[in-house]
Amino acid sequence: MTRTPEVLFVCVHNAGRSQMAAALLQHYSLGRIIVRSAGSEPAAMVNPAAAAALAEWGLDITAEVPSKLSTEDVEASDVVITMGCGDTCPVFPGKRYLDWPLEDPAGQGLDAVRPIRDEIDRRVRGLVAEILDA
Repeated sequence: MTRTPEVLFVCVHNAGRSQMAAALLQHYSLGRIIVRSAGSEPAAMVNPAAAAALAEWGLDITAEVPSKLSTEDVEASDVVITMGCGDTCPVFPGKRYLDWPLEDPAGQGLDAVRPIRDEIDRRVRGLVAEILDA
């Protein structure tokens, strides 16, 4: 039996980009990838515009709670994708790190968040194909 791959998305507040990416990866991978998200400075709640952008596609992240990045999250993951967390993400040998430089949706309205969602969606679809076809 092969081990289920694990992916961690990290952004500053764990309220927008990483939450959208995690929800999309969970959706597309159909349970074939373990998904986590965390932030270096987590917000109190998920970004309402990010939640609204995903709700347009039938995905609900309103019950998600931003969480603090831990060393354990990184250690457990095969792939760590950073989205503007700077130098706060611990680096471990043997992990695959990707940086997705994406605009921060914090403080932006739905019209500004949609293109961010769409770019995350494009990247997540590519990641799913890469991981599951490997």
